[in-house]
Amino acid sequence: MAVVTLAGNPNSGKTTLFNALTGSSQYVGNWPGVTVEKKEGQLRNHRDISIVDLPGIYSLSPYTLEEVVARRYLLEQQPDLIVNIVDSMNIERNLYLTLQLMETGNPIIISLNMLDLLKKSGKKINLKKLSYMLQVPVIGISALKHENLDKLTNHMLDNQENYPYPQYDERIESALTMIQATLHTEVPENEERWYAIKLFERDEDVMQALELNPAKQEEIEQTITTAEKIFSDNSDSIIVNARYDYIAKIVDMCVINNDDAKMSFSDKIDLIVTNRWLALPIFALVMWIVYYLSIQTIGTIGSDWVNDVLFGKWVPDSATYLLTIWHVAPWLKSLIIDGIIAGVGSVLGFVPQIMMLFLCLGMLEDCGYMARIAFVMDRIFHRFNLSGKSFIPMLISTGCGVPGIMATRTIEAENDRKMTIMLTTFMPCSAKLTVIALIAGTFFPHQAWVAPSAYFLGMLAVIISGIFLKKTQLFSGPTAPFIMELPAYHLPILNNIIHYVWSRSKAFVQKAGTIIFMSCVAIWFLSSFNFRLQMVSNQSDSILRYIGAILSPIFAPLGFGDWRACVAVIAGLIAKENCVDTLRIAFGSNSSAAFSRDLLATYTSVAGYCFLAFNLLCAPCFAAIGTMYKEFGDIKWTLRAVGYQTGFAYLVAMLINQWSLIFTNQFTSINVILAVLGLYIIVWGLFIKKGSIASKSKSTLA
Repeated sequence: MAVVTLAGNPNSGKTTLFNALTGSSQYVGNWPGVTVEKKEGQLRNHRDISIVDLPGIYSLSPYTLEEVVARRYLLEQQPDLIVNIVDSMNIERNLYLTLQLMETGNPIIISLNMLDLLKKSGKKINLKKLSYMLQVPVIGISALKHENLDKLTNHMLDNQENYPYPQYDERIESALTMIQATLHTEVPENEERWYAIKLFERDEDVMQALELNPAKQEEIEQTITTAEKIFSDNSDSIIVNARYDYIAKIVDMCVINNDDAKMSFSDKIDLIVTNRWLALPIFALVMWIVYYLSIQTIGTIGSDWVNDVLFGKWVPDSATYLLTIWHVAPWLKSLIIDGIIAGVGSVLGFVPQIMMLFLCLGMLEDCGYMARIAFVMDRIFHRFNLSGKSFIPMLISTGCGVPGIMATRTIEAENDRKMTIMLTTFMPCSAKLTVIALIAGTFFPHQAWVAPSAYFLGMLAVIISGIFLKKTQLFSGPTAPFIMELPAYHLPILNNIIHYVWSRSKAFVQKAGTIIFMSCVAIWFLSSFNFRLQMVSNQSDSILRYIGAILSPIFAPLGFGDWRACVAVIAGLIAKENCVDTLRIAFGSNSSAAFSRDLLATYTSVAGYCFLAFNLLCAPCFAAIGTMYKEFGDIKWTLRAVGYQTGFAYLVAMLINQWSLIFTNQFTSINVILAVLGLYIIVWGLFIKKGSIASKSKSTLA
């Protein structure tokens, strides 16, 4: 099978082109030996052509996992053809990777994407000149609109030629020729050029891999030293400058810009939404609108119907009628009505709100606004010892913590990556949205600030933790720099939004039909039987009640020491949605209205918010914990992460509850002690000097 590899910068339209070329015949896996995802599929109508989608990269320098994977694949696997996707709106930056791909000696076609946007911007690119200067085929396309994809496909089928390498300064070429001559018996002929460039750049990985004898090492070093004296610069900078000089000539010859001084529409918007003073208030307003539409208005209308009508009357009434006329045993009837329908239904009732949330977030992401938020948050994160790259996994975690944790692979610095894995699940995922919606709708039905406050509470937890953890020996060191492209604004694409909402909502419903279903059965059994396995009429005599009673003293300082809330927290470790269905089953409420009344009669509004805060910040579900273990590759690091998250969640919830008691004059001396102690821990973590805590953590965690 012929192999065609897609390579390009992030946001160049590579994934869109991959989907257009392969359709549904694609699968996702991991590259051998590493945890970076790869996508592979077959070309439409040509099952003998395999399309491999490389990770989005800016260069072939081995700094990130993606770059290591891409470089290793291109050199070891030797694909039959590389299709280099180039963003025509950012051609100068994209061509840097193009030159490096050409240096590998693999056959290549340049796919110049987003020509429709280029035309609107007032620019033109002469494709014939570009092809002539690079000596490779250049096909102009719009992957999003499927323009010229047939032409690209035809070139992919017919084109298997090798093309000349990019030619740099004569003095550099002379040095590379001398190094190639030295390597003549060491590497394959078609790879001599690439190895010569890597040696010229003093690439340590390549030097170690080749294991050259001392005489050849000395000969190559003399060649490099001579070139450095000629250019008065170090060798790697010489190559980098040569590439950019080459790109500058290409751009001067091929790009026609009729509006050099004119600001684009995106630039004008960015003057406002990325403004130093306006960016955060605008972001806060946007997220308030998102949660207001999802939790307070449109999403709630759908959820009310699902809870009160579909799972409140139609489904249970129909099931009760059928089970009665079929003379089903009472215990089985109770399992189906009180366990499965009540439990799973209480979770599925939040699907309209979740779909509305994903609709809003999908529109923000597709139009380009979320990329600006990452840029804005980088400025804030850096002040608190976090990398802006950490915000991308956290943004992904608003859908699900598992892919959010996996997205930390793009962070080069190992310490920053581990800290981001530990903190990224502080952000509220779709599963936690069920808890947010329950608490906001029950205890704060007319308070629009509650739902978005959960989002910002997660961000505040990340910032506080970043300040503290960076002072420890485990995470000390400089913060990794953050470079990200800001794509041009455009109207959200309907198909993209529908796919975004459908895929995430489908995953939520599938979880309700599997993990939540089994959990509801288990919770029903524990709440309906005693230790003698006798069915009880009063849940106070059940196994679940005794388990909750053991845990109650632990959660009493948080305001929800009731046994039902305690077992709901533990069930939430399986899946956060379980918090809701466990409460529903434990209370035995026969309708959503009765469930709300039971909650209000048992807990105060502050206790409800503390329950929300704890479940928002504590250890995530088992699936996310398993992903943590996979990414850490170490059980000790996984336990550290889970322990820190749970401890921090406990501290925050306790502070909220204890200080609320003080402010409402309902406190005792114990409340004051706990409130002051919790506040002292936070202040100590934020302002203690780095040296003392680093030395303590080193001795403690050695």
